[in-house]
Amino acid sequence: MERLFKYSVLYFVVFFTNTIYSQTIEVCENCTMSSLKDAISYAKDFDTILVKKGTYKEHNIKVDKPLTIIGENYPIIDGELKGEIITIVSDDVTVDGLFLINVGTSYTEDYAAIRVRRSKNFTIQNLVLEKLFFGIYIEKSRDGKVFHNKIIGDAVEEYNSGNGIQLWYSKNIQIEHNFVQHVRDGIYLEFSNDCLIKNNVSANNLRYGLHFMFSNDDIYQDNTFENNGAGVAVMFSKRIKMLNNVFKENWGTASYGMLLKEINDAEILGNTFEENTIGINVEGSNRITYKNNNFISNGWAIKVRGACYNNSFIENNFLYNSFDISYNSKINDNVFDRNYWSNYTGYDLDKDGIGDVPYRPVKLFSYIVNRTPETIILLRSLFIDIIDFSEKVSPVFTPDNLLDTNPLIKKIEW
Repeated sequence: MERLFKYSVLYFVVFFTNTIYSQTIEVCENCTMSSLKDAISYAKDFDTILVKKGTYKEHNIKVDKPLTIIGENYPIIDGELKGEIITIVSDDVTVDGLFLINVGTSYTEDYAAIRVRRSKNFTIQNLVLEKLFFGIYIEKSRDGKVFHNKIIGDAVEEYNSGNGIQLWYSKNIQIEHNFVQHVRDGIYLEFSNDCLIKNNVSANNLRYGLHFMFSNDDIYQDNTFENNGAGVAVMFSKRIKMLNNVFKENWGTASYGMLLKEINDAEILGNTFEENTIGINVEGSNRITYKNNNFISNGWAIKVRGACYNNSFIENNFLYNSFDISYNSKINDNVFDRNYWSNYTGYDLDKDGIGDVPYRPVKLFSYIVNRTPETIILLRSLFIDIIDFSEKVSPVFTPDNLLDTNPLIKKIEW
């Protein structure tokens, strides 16, 4: 413990000394340093580089020492479509207030407007990125912040476009208050643990607003994912918390608000799924708690495709969905309890706020549509009402125990 204390004190003294003697280097057309590359080469550890307003045609800028790079009035760093613009390969780097445009496009290299490689304690903030391939690419790095950036792509096809914010083999990264649109995937994580994704808007992207795989112990909170090609995909991960997000207007034959595939031990709390083809499309996911969510005017609120066990659906609002629950198995050990269902037609004679008749959320017609999609044209017909009623009275195709025994009479207000 004493040895650790000595090293901590030594690090603090070195950091404090470097901070005291650091200098500010100005970059402008008429300055001694007229390019960012020259300023980085000239700078010493922990210096500050102030880039004045103007246009600087540079690419392959390598930040290989601890520096703070600040743009004044958003100077433009123009990569001229020649490749990557800024690559950070040092710890303790801050990049703030730049306008990066014209990233090169390649079919063999993932060029980014700004990349962080094998670094820690970095901050990427207040950037505007346009005409990009990949936007911000965090690679094998940790303990970083990506704050208040605006990323606007012009992606038309998936094969020649990149992602807005990408994390790969990274840890403890905070991604907050970013705006991402018109890229392939708005935010993408792979093999990245203990990350916080909060207060971002990811909209109008070709594929996913958020896409992550093989990433554990992450938190997604207070984000908006709207009008993306296929919605949000959460795959092959554990112990994920998805809190108070909005999944809205993700429409299409292969679209959904959120896809869950092979997700275990997760919490999905306080989210809103509104006007999606499918609110949540779930497969092979177990021990998940769905609580205090709103499912509003979706085609399907929740579509369970199979191998989903020991999940709890508690105190959610299911409002005006064409189908509340779709289920393709006769076996059920999931729990539905104290949810509000707008389609519930039962009564509450003892006035305790709980329906006296259990609610069966799975309609026979949803089973038929899963087997034969063309039958959806019969959705509003009297015949469909009759077969749904018959299945409710005597279940044959749906699990007998898939019901909410305590359906709420009034919508839940939080």
